[in-house]
Amino acid sequence: MQEMSNWEMRSAKARKIQGQASTAKTASAPDASGSPQRRIIAAYFSHTRSARSSMTGKLVRQKTSAGTKDKFPEFPPRDDMQNFFHLNRPGHPGSLDRRFGLSNSTVVLCEAPLRWNPSQRHGHRIPDLLIAFNADRSVAVEQMGYSIRDQGKPPDFVLEVASPTTGKEDYTDKRADYAAFGVPEYWRFDSSGGRHHEAPLAGDRLVDGAYRPIEIVRTDETRLWGHSDVLNLYLCWEDGQLRWWDPVTQRYLETQDEVAEGRIAEREGRIAAESRVRELEAEIRRLRQS
Repeated sequence: MQEMSNWEMRSAKARKIQGQASTAKTASAPDASGSPQRRIIAAYFSHTRSARSSMTGKLVRQKTSAGTKDKFPEFPPRDDMQNFFHLNRPGHPGSLDRRFGLSNSTVVLCEAPLRWNPSQRHGHRIPDLLIAFNADRSVAVEQMGYSIRDQGKPPDFVLEVASPTTGKEDYTDKRADYAAFGVPEYWRFDSSGGRHHEAPLAGDRLVDGAYRPIEIVRTDETRLWGHSDVLNLYLCWEDGQLRWWDPVTQRYLETQDEVAEGRIAEREGRIAAESRVRELEAEIRRLRQS
């Protein structure tokens, strides 16, 4: 109860700083460890662990040193398709995970609960995208969510994708709550161009316990860019699509369609090269026989 009281005091302080008076609370639903949402999250982490272990030729099994962790209760999924279109369908979570090395100390989660601890009954949030460095991926897998208490730190980055039903909450109540949680950067993306959020693309950086706006640059009528210091990536609003620009490689992080197209082009190029080799070999044989 003391931990809950601490959260409420920090949340109230953040709301006062941000100029908000309302409190957003969502009741937790019954536990359902075998639900589709949990299986999807578990399958995602299983895939990334397999990708890492394939490089060493053996299966990597992670164990938590603290034993069994409390699990988060089940929460209903979003009632719209915004995450599917702007996060999951383009494959951004996987691209970000690869960008950060598929490390067990990096946690990349979509629509997973965020709380001080799993048993906390109120005050949770379910960010559309959450990224944490120097955390424990295996603990997040075991708990099916992100516990600030068990991870020992808040996530470093949170992104919310706008929807008609929750858009205003993203830049009011959630903004105050993520500040209270201590999230260093909080970003918002609105594919509609600002009809649901206060802007098409917006970010905040935590300074002395309060969020300060991150500079967003409009490069032309269809592009907005903002730099995330914690990710060292640019978030880009481009014709209503979310993209990530890597200043190190000077390239966008590839979407899964671009990865697939690259593989197809690579295969076609290999086939063309092999065909050309066969033609040259045939020409050599012809010349030798003449």
